[in-house]
Amino acid sequence: MLDVKLSRVRRLIEDRELLAVRRDGVLVVPADFLRDGEPLKELRGTFILLSDAGFNDDEILAWLTEADDSIGDTPLNALRAGRKSEVRRVAQALA
Repeated sequence: MLDVKLSRVRRLIEDRELLAVRRDGVLVVPADFLRDGEPLKELRGTFILLSDAGFNDDEILAWLTEADDSIGDTPLNALRAGRKSEVRRVAQALA
């Protein structure tokens, strides 16, 4: 989907531009983390904030994809809709 070499994808994961988790032994990146063939720019800061709060990658993925009453949607959908500040404020409260 990114049309780049695997080494570039690994770099994006290392730089926290993308998040990958293992599913059945295979490292996967959720397709919803991409828009127009690029990583969602809103994700990097959110990944870092949650990681600094002690979340591991599986927990970050779960938090982003589960409905949150204070947001009224999943944090990922809210980020995709341009509600970055709201999502990060809720994430900050978790820390």
